[in-house]
Amino acid sequence: MPQPTPAHPSRPTPASPLLAVTADTLVAADFRPRVRHRPPGPYRRLLSTPGAQAFTIGNLAARLPMGMFSVSAVVMIAGTRGSYALAGAVTATGLAATALVAPWTARLVDRYGQARVAVPATLFAALGSVALLLCVRHGAPAWTLFAAYTATATTPNTGGMARARWAHLLEGDADALHTANSFEQATDELCYMFGPVLAAFLCTALFPEAGTLVGVVLLVTGMLLFTAQRATEPPARPRPTAKAPFRAPGIPSLLVVCLAMGGVFGAMEVVTIAFADAQGHRAAAGLVLALQAAGSCAAGLLYGAIRPAGPPEHRLPWCVAAMTALLTLPLLAASLGGSLPLLALTLLIGGMATAPTMVTTMTLVQHRTPEGRLNEGMTLAVTGLLGGIACGSAAGGWTVEHVSPTAAYGIPVTAAATALLLTLLPARRTW
Repeated sequence: MPQPTPAHPSRPTPASPLLAVTADTLVAADFRPRVRHRPPGPYRRLLSTPGAQAFTIGNLAARLPMGMFSVSAVVMIAGTRGSYALAGAVTATGLAATALVAPWTARLVDRYGQARVAVPATLFAALGSVALLLCVRHGAPAWTLFAAYTATATTPNTGGMARARWAHLLEGDADALHTANSFEQATDELCYMFGPVLAAFLCTALFPEAGTLVGVVLLVTGMLLFTAQRATEPPARPRPTAKAPFRAPGIPSLLVVCLAMGGVFGAMEVVTIAFADAQGHRAAAGLVLALQAAGSCAAGLLYGAIRPAGPPEHRLPWCVAAMTALLTLPLLAASLGGSLPLLALTLLIGGMATAPTMVTTMTLVQHRTPEGRLNEGMTLAVTGLLGGIACGSAAGGWTVEHVSPTAAYGIPVTAAATALLLTLLPARRTW
């Protein structure tokens, strides 16, 4: 009977195959473990880009407060002044100021570099938040709250600066840039999912000003870490020769689409809070909205892991159509029974079309923005979204008050359908 060559008891198992002889045949038996090397996934490859992890950590810390400040301000002002109307007016003023100031801040970032502009702009915005906290704490006149919160409008577009870095690092690699845009959109959804929850917890568990205070610390610390990564910073363009992004072909029509999509987000938040309140579960509204953001985050990560077919201008109408179709589910859930768990499930499903739509939109903005003005172009898109959020919030609130929370779920569907028509009606060369 053939026997393998025995190993000495005091020696380790040999790394070479064991040999045996049977008749006139030499048999080699390899008992070494088989190691299969799987190729890294798209996100692992993305984050292995030199310098990517460092600026991503800083940017994430600076971006999380974007989902904290408005909720913290509302809780802080309403809790100490006893007026939700005053709290809403203050935050609306800050939103309007941001829509006006943000494109100018972004233009300075493109011209003089992220570190030179973003750090002082962030510090000025942080002082505005601290001033608001002190005015509320010490009972200052109401007008000082508006003035202080308006100063926060200089907060840089942290998501836009991160996307600009990816575009600089991954220039010429369309697939990797698609993954990067999806990653950034999923990060946005995470921040807007956990930010309000964290703010509400801090303001209620500690003291009313805790959410604003923690947000300021995270913003300043994260921005300092982010801008310290100079190796990945896009080069400044002190004298850009390209035209302003607003005048670039295709950008104005995209901004109108962003305005309509912002109406979806603004209306959905107000209507869901009102619907939960009508069901006697106002405290659960934040969790229900977080499920919508979770669905969008998961879809965004999945969308970034695949290679979608066709150019982004052809994909955008399909993405908006899917978003419009899925947004009818919350309307049906609210109309058929008014069950809050069922509504939460439909919002989870409905949110899955949000991230792919936003990723495709931001990709188009990148393609159409003139060279050297990318951060400004993406900030204009964010400004369009902010304007739409304000309009959607107003329309949703009016419908809730004068009709019903159930009927108000038709506002997000209408806004999404408007965005779909805008992508279909213009000439084909626009998309």
